[in-house]
Amino acid sequence: MTNHWIDFKNTDCAIIIGSNAAENHPMSFKWLDKAREERGAKIISIDPRFTRTSSRADIYAPLRPGTDIALFGGFIKYVLDNNLYHHEYLVKYTNAAFLINEGFDFKDGLFTGYDEANRRYDQSIWSYQTDEAGTVIKDETLQHPRTVFQLLKKHFARYDADTVSKVIGMPLEKFQEVARTFGATGAEDKAGTILYAMGTTQHTVGTQNVRVYAVLQLLLGNIGRAGGGINALRGEANVQGSTDMALLFDTLPGYLASPMAVPEHADLTSYNAKETPASGYWVNKPKFMVSLLKAFWGSAANPDNDFAYHYLPKRRPDKNYSHIGLFEALHDKVIKGMLVFGQNPAVGGPNSNKEHHAMENLDWLVVADLFETETAAFWKAPGVTSANIKTEVFLLPAANSYEKDGSITNSGRWIQWRYKAVPPRGQAKSDLWIVDRLTKRLKSLYQDSLLAKDQPIKNLYWNFGSGEPDAGKVAREVNGYYVDTGRQVELFSKLAQDGSTACGNWIMSGMYPPEGNLAQSRDNKDNGLGSYLGWAYAWPANRRILYNRSSAKPDGTPWPGQREVIWWNNIAGKWVGNDVPDFNVTLNPSDIGGTNPFIMRPEGLAGLFANLNEGPFPEHYEPYESPVKNLLSSIELNPVVKIWDANMNSKGGVDRYPVVATTYRLTEHYQSGAMTRNQPWLVELVPSLVVEMSPTLANARGIKNGDKVKVVSARGEVEGYAMVTGRLKSLFVNGRSVEQIGLPWHFGHQGLATGSSANRLTAHIGDGNTMMPEYKVFLCDVRRV
Repeated sequence: MTNHWIDFKNTDCAIIIGSNAAENHPMSFKWLDKAREERGAKIISIDPRFTRTSSRADIYAPLRPGTDIALFGGFIKYVLDNNLYHHEYLVKYTNAAFLINEGFDFKDGLFTGYDEANRRYDQSIWSYQTDEAGTVIKDETLQHPRTVFQLLKKHFARYDADTVSKVIGMPLEKFQEVARTFGATGAEDKAGTILYAMGTTQHTVGTQNVRVYAVLQLLLGNIGRAGGGINALRGEANVQGSTDMALLFDTLPGYLASPMAVPEHADLTSYNAKETPASGYWVNKPKFMVSLLKAFWGSAANPDNDFAYHYLPKRRPDKNYSHIGLFEALHDKVIKGMLVFGQNPAVGGPNSNKEHHAMENLDWLVVADLFETETAAFWKAPGVTSANIKTEVFLLPAANSYEKDGSITNSGRWIQWRYKAVPPRGQAKSDLWIVDRLTKRLKSLYQDSLLAKDQPIKNLYWNFGSGEPDAGKVAREVNGYYVDTGRQVELFSKLAQDGSTACGNWIMSGMYPPEGNLAQSRDNKDNGLGSYLGWAYAWPANRRILYNRSSAKPDGTPWPGQREVIWWNNIAGKWVGNDVPDFNVTLNPSDIGGTNPFIMRPEGLAGLFANLNEGPFPEHYEPYESPVKNLLSSIELNPVVKIWDANMNSKGGVDRYPVVATTYRLTEHYQSGAMTRNQPWLVELVPSLVVEMSPTLANARGIKNGDKVKVVSARGEVEGYAMVTGRLKSLFVNGRSVEQIGLPWHFGHQGLATGSSANRLTAHIGDGNTMMPEYKVFLCDVRRV
């Protein structure tokens, strides 16, 4: 998230896509309402359903699930054709003027360098032209045919309004209204924001969905500015914090790449050489890595043993343990034990029939949760013969968030300290207590071992107190400290590569400096932008708007529009303003690099052309299961996604499954429903699974509102009650009507309210970069029971 929720009040126009913000993130909508009241801002809701957000928006536009790239490709073409882009921002702050090598091309859905056998690209072809000195060749007139700008125009030339409307099922006049309204934010004195959630990312092209939003925002000059940005609305208070702390299988804390079992990662020197770019702020990556290793292994990590780099597990290139990969390995009996904390994959996992079956192959399963979830009780699900299951299940009673101290990092990257309100009931313990006890027990088991494979646990530095572990000690280690004195590090800029500093997460360094825990700060003084710099602590370095150097013109003066974020002060000789500069504070605009706001990029400029697995420009591909052929190329599915074994993962076709389905969440139920389906008041509000459908589909199937219905996909079936409503309509797609239904995914066989999980219908297929499952679109059929 580049900005934060309160900053939404500074926008002139907001697109909400892949999110039902008014219902699921109501505090975010509070600030959008303020923008509308104070600035006359327009709010646009783009969604397959007419949601509660749509009812509060100025414009509602329907969209076939899985077609975001086609839609935004059309917006990009509209902006380019009508010269609505922010020219100076584009030339100075992006790589639009860079020339691309002659070998790069794109034809019929594929970029140059595609390896069909291995479903991947050789990305070395996607590079800049350079002179003999290695300097990138540019044309700031943007006229050269090999500039990123001209290649971008050529790429999206196919995304004309008529074609896009046919692909996405949006009426042409509605597409033009949205394009015109949001395109107006390209003016120097305007700013527009894009808000998204899981409706954007849970697709086979989820990463590229976000990328196409970013391309549009860069064309309009909306990144790094108050009221702008690309802003993810998280479904949990600490989703941002969990990814910051390496919940993803391929990262270490602070988004450092986890090492792989390849020659390029054979030792720390090789790892640093492979992972560290030649320029940009990531040149400091070796400092962050060594400091992390010191935090992990303390005195056992020193220069003589490569700072214990060899203790880190190394991922195999032919394996991935994303959610889908993990459960495929369970299904294949590769993994024999699993610990589950605060998750309920028996309800929330894709293709949950297969995931139920996969858990039957475990020797042991540990679940730490507030209630006996469907995952803890998978062995007594309907239709399961528990006598045939040998898995030993341990259920650990866990404390709720109100029953423990510690920090969370919210959607806006604000690290906020929470205090225990009440003690846990009964034998319930915090997850910190559980992990602390488990680690201490493991260390005691290995304390006398001389085996090399046991040394990472034996030598793990672990000192968070006896009894109830101290969350404050954990926070101090996350911040970092000087090894010789134990004094807290002031900021990540103080971290060193020589082993003199230890730091659990470099991006959070600065939250707990010598003067105290800044996550506890509660100064509610506002500077006018809603940044509240004294309230909590935003990583990195308390910056509230990322890349905020681009909130000022190249000469350092603010863009017009009365939303000044930072600006250059000649008298003081530094950047000043209403936010912490996300930039070298003393770098003069006239100095080399003084106009390069995107400091995490090697060239210091934003990437309109940027390499992802699918290619350097976003391209529309159809979902794994689609009712129509791809109108923009002959390539139907994202060409780099991993296609899993068809065992219990069949693919459905439109002949048997003609209806498009999407899943969503409700206000009344939370995530997999483990908490809310055990609350009588909430169960009264929504006691069972509903299947939302249009009147035309209901009439065609002889279904009336409230009838019991069955929904069937190639992977399973569920039963629920029909909700016949005009909030879902059939869409006119490429000359024919396509029906769609909506399913909340909160139900399972445990709790006060039971029912089928919608994820019995979804597939084991994931995004081409992150492996995020494609929950949000699949084919099905629906009939009256």
